[in-house]
Amino acid sequence: MFKKILKVLLIILLIGLSICLVYVGAGYGMYKEAIEAVPLEEKVAEIREKEDYTTIDELPQMYINAVISVEDKRFFSHNGIDIFAIGRAAINDIKAMSFVEGGSTITQQLSKNMYFTQEKKITRKVAEVFMAFDIEKAYNKNEILELYLNTSYFGDGYYTVKEATRGYWGKEPEDMTDYECIMLAGIPNAPSAYAPTANPDLAKQRQRQVAEKMIDNGFLTEEEAEKILEQGGN
Repeated sequence: MFKKILKVLLIILLIGLSICLVYVGAGYGMYKEAIEAVPLEEKVAEIREKEDYTTIDELPQMYINAVISVEDKRFFSHNGIDIFAIGRAAINDIKAMSFVEGGSTITQQLSKNMYFTQEKKITRKVAEVFMAFDIEKAYNKNEILELYLNTSYFGDGYYTVKEATRGYWGKEPEDMTDYECIMLAGIPNAPSAYAPTANPDLAKQRQRQVAEKMIDNGFLTEEEAEKILEQGGN
């Protein structure tokens, strides 16, 4: 009986490995096709030529801390992928019996923004990983973060931080208040829902979630967070 169970488990394992190899192969093929069509340097140059391209020096530290906290808390220590986040996402996906969480790092999200679609597919996730490794080899963390913030969608047709701050608050990125920094950091997760012009109440709920992440990551105390959130848009 034990041998039969062991045999079944071995077969299941082999099938699982075979499926994984198929996805890895397909994902690598997608990555190669994308990078050969438009080399990474060319794609980056194209992004940096945007009229409202925002440099990292134009961004308040509060905003950078908020983005890191809510999107990728180990951004400055991983090499493009976060094994812990992937593991957590896999467990949550299994529980939900659906692809609800991807565990993507900022570098992976940049890969997606530059080369791939927003559609949730395993093949695309694999392609992101290969692309993320290339990006991490070619650019430093500040450059990667800067590129990510200039390829993210902030709602209302805004694709850079500068476009978003000018559109939502009529000001330059460096002039954002702490309140605005924390709100803006939460928008890219679901721009149609969290854009302050679309749904102010949801935007504030998301803002509070970002603030809680910042507390968890040591960027704010509870008292500091509450004081900022109480300020409103003033």
